[in-house]
Order: sequence, then C-alpha cells, then structure tokens
Amino acid sequence: MDAPWTRFYEEGVPASIEYPEWSLPDLLDHSASTFPDQTALTFFVDPKLPPSHMSYRALRDATLRFATALHQLGVRKGDRVAIMLPNCPEFPVAFFGLLRLGAVAVNTNPLYVPRELKSQLEDSGAETIILLDQFFPRLREIRHLTRVKRVIVTDVAGSIRFPFRQLVHLVQRKHGEYVRVKPEADVFSLKQLVAKHPPSPPRVEIAPDDVALFQYTGGTTGTPKAAMLSHRNLVANTLQLRAWFVKAEDGKEVVMAAIPFFHVYGMTVCMIFGLAAGANVVMVPRPKPIEGVMKVIQKTRASIFPGVPTLYTAINHRPNVKQYALGSVKLCLSGAAPLPMEVAETFERITGGRLVEGYGMTESSPVATANPLFGKRKVGSIGLPVPDTDAKIVHLETGATLPPGEEGELAVKGPQVMLGYWNRPDETAQTIRDGWLHTGDVAKVDDEGYISIVDRKKDMIAASGLKVLPREVEEVLFMHPMVKEAVVAGVPDSYRGETVKGYVVLKDGASLSADELIRFCRIHLAAFKVPTSIEFRDDLPKSMIGKVLRRVLVEEEAAKAAGKVPKA
Repeated sequence: MDAPWTRFYEEGVPASIEYPEWSLPDLLDHSASTFPDQTALTFFVDPKLPPSHMSYRALRDATLRFATALHQLGVRKGDRVAIMLPNCPEFPVAFFGLLRLGAVAVNTNPLYVPRELKSQLEDSGAETIILLDQFFPRLREIRHLTRVKRVIVTDVAGSIRFPFRQLVHLVQRKHGEYVRVKPEADVFSLKQLVAKHPPSPPRVEIAPDDVALFQYTGGTTGTPKAAMLSHRNLVANTLQLRAWFVKAEDGKEVVMAAIPFFHVYGMTVCMIFGLAAGANVVMVPRPKPIEGVMKVIQKTRASIFPGVPTLYTAINHRPNVKQYALGSVKLCLSGAAPLPMEVAETFERITGGRLVEGYGMTESSPVATANPLFGKRKVGSIGLPVPDTDAKIVHLETGATLPPGEEGELAVKGPQVMLGYWNRPDETAQTIRDGWLHTGDVAKVDDEGYISIVDRKKDMIAASGLKVLPREVEEVLFMHPMVKEAVVAGVPDSYRGETVKGYVVLKDGASLSADELIRFCRIHLAAFKVPTSIEFRDDLPKSMIGKVLRRVLVEEEAAKAAGKVPKA
C-alpha cells in the first residue's frame, strides 16, 4: 500500500501493525492477566453518589459466569443477542460474556419505541435480549411479534451499594422510571445468573472473521440495516487506536465514557479500547447535565476523553467551568460530526489537553482517519488514514480516482472495514467494491494526504440547480462570535426548488438578529450559498451521542410545508 501520508504521523505511530489472531474476549483476558487487581470499570449512576468499581479480575470472572449462564439457557454460536442497556457495568459483562460463546451482539438503542424495537428484533432474528428493567414494558408490548425466547433484565442501580441503591430507586419512582420485573419462566435477572453459575463456560472456537456485532446504521442509503463487524474488524480498529494514542500508557489511563456503548463509537473508542489498554473506564449513563460529566472528570482524574463536538462545546460554554479541575485530560478524539477549530482551541485552553477531529463510520468499526494528536493538524480536516488504512477520492459518477484538490466520494480500505450488511447482498455490493468502502461522503485530499470532508452526498442542497454543501455554510456560521451551535439544511422553496436555511443556538446572553447573521454570511460566502432564513433555537435535535440530527429539521420543514404538525 502506497501511503505517503505516513510521513506526517507523529513520532512513534507506526505505518503498519502486527495483528494477533485474537477474538474480542482475548483482548479482555490479556488485560485481566496483566492488570488483574487494577480497576477496569468505575460507574457513576449519579455524580452526587459514590461510584461502584470492578477490577479486571472481577470483570473477566463475571463475563465467564455470564457465558456459562447463557449456554445453560440455550444460547449457541451464531445466535444473535440484543443488548439494550445504557453505559453501566452490565454492558461489558453481557457483551464479552455472549462473545465467549461465539454469539453475536446486537446493539439496541435504549430510546427505541416499541415499533423500532420490534423492527430491529425481527431483522436481526435475536432470540435473547438483555435490557434495563425500565425498558421491559416496551419489550412486553411487542414481544409476541418477535422471536425472543429469553429476556434478561438488570437494574441500573444494581451495582451501587446500600443505602445508595435505595436513593436511586426513590428518584426513579419520583420520575416514573422505576419498574420492578419479577423473574418468570423465561425472564431472568442478570445479577442472579452471574451469581449462581460457575466461571466455566464451554470452550467455543472463535475465528477472527466470525461476526461479533450487528451495529445498525442508515449507512450510505439511509435505510436501517445491520453492519456485520467481525472480531478481526473490532480488534484491528482497537489496536489502530492504541497506536494512534502513542502517548497513552497501558494500565495508567482513565477513559471517560460519556458517549454510549450501544453506538459503535462509544463501544470501540471508549469501552473496547479502554479495556484493551488496561485503563479505568469511567461510565456515566447520561451526559446531561454537563456539570455531571465535569464533576466525574474532576473526581476520577480522567485522562482520555473521546467525545462529540456538542460535549466539548457544552463544557466550553459553562460560565463556571473554571471551578472544575479538568487539567487531567490529555487526549481527546472527537467524532460523529465536524469539530469547529474554535471549539477545539477553547477546550484545549481550558484543560491543557489535546483535542483533534477524527472520522469514521459504523461500517469501518468506526475509526478510519484522525488528525495527529501532537503532530500537524489542519483546520477543517479529518486528518490522515490510521495505520494500515488506505484512502482515495473517486469521481461521483465515473468512480475514477481523482488527484489532490478535487472533490469526490471518499473511499477507504483496511482491516476495520465491515464484512457487509446482514441479509442485504445488493447494498453490500453497492457499498464495498473491490475491498473499498464507499462512504457516501464528499471529500478532497491535499498534497500531504490530509482529508477534508466537504459533505454528505445525500445532504447536498440543490438551490436553483447549484450545489450547496452544508458544512461550508456551517463553518461560516460558527465563525460568528455570538454563535454557539449551528446546522444548515435544505428546505423546500417554490422558486429555487430548495433553499438554504440555518438553525442557530446563540451563546448565553448573546443578542443577534437573523438579518445581522445573514449579512455576516454574505461577506464570507457566494450569494447562492447564503442562508435565506435563520431560525434561532434554544437547542438543536441530537442523537444519544450528541450528533445533530439534520434529518429531523428537514422532516419538520416538510411537515410545515404540508400543513402538518411534526411529531415530537
């Protein structure tokens, strides 16, 4: 592989890595044998309450016991097991436990309504689900329409010691979130299963190319489908990250896990990477309010903080940020959305750490590129391909490879690229061609190999026949000193077909009119790219990991145009 960009890697990052023929449980076993008595997991159900802790020895033991229990219940190699949990100790116990049997984890968003849950359970064919007790009523509503045979429940306060567990239950009752699920013939307690089964599951041969995870994604076509990620894919991406974080020290880091494990970014960059590095993985089930995250960073002396731009932005704009000791943070990789340079530089002034933008997709496990943490980084760039990853820009119509400076579709190739989509051979063939993952993102590369995402092909706005790339407009909106958050979308227009609309959240106490902001955009953008309207909002719609949901805004506009009230 010709990889001229490797000359811009920071010192110590290799161009290529040796990958052991390991399964994911092998990564955990290696850390448990190297750091048996060190803390693997720290869990804050609430920053105001004492956390619970689990050592590497105890975590490995729990995964073995849970694997034994699952086998006794009838789970076998290749079976799909849904995990519908927030960040809590039971997540890695369930994940690594089921993988020891060669079963396939199906990450399931805890926010799913019954209809969405039914659709995913049907598509994956999962016969077992592990979920939080308060989610049980949603499952019960649609379970008879699925193939689910076994339900395993747990309590988010289950690992919190008395009397604080009771305090959590009181709060849950106050907010109507407390649900007590009684064991039945096919409904089991995760805690009881782990307690009563020995750490001696049957040995199952797991090949690196066996499927480990179904991670649902809209992919490059927008239709929800399961990306099949193998043990090799996830082990490789974990080791690529470990190589990129060249200044991290095995057994000495504290990883702040404020993004959910059910999202592939949180799973790989926080959970799997953290455990593979022998780190203390600090979990919070909810990153709101942001003061809770700041308190946990301060209490645990977190050193590695993967996140999304909205997390860092929220910290930057807290008026009392100086009251928190955040100087322990040294390495941060931002993903899932563009990272404005102003956000990165402000966060670095606050913490003294380094915050850089990376890029990836569910289909690439997810990390494909990143800016060097202590090397050369470029404004608006997603950086360089990580070790053993190739990248190219191809023509949007012909597929021909384009030279530096020209815009086309980004394609990547590497050991982290998925096996394909579950039960969707046509879409797999459309997305992976000759080993290249076609991302659906419009990008360009410069002479040094640094890649810049111009925009998603599907997000491009066609205004009077001219293509407008939302990210370009958003970067200008972020340049205004009064703007805290901004996103741009194409909205229906009777004359232009589509026109550009900006959705903006102002900084606390700021005052700005739409006309003033539009005039500012005219200084920095061609006329056809300037937003024709600005909507100021208190907040923007976001996913569980804090990614701004442009599609929700587009759906709102479509509903308005049709004279309908959009659904909440």
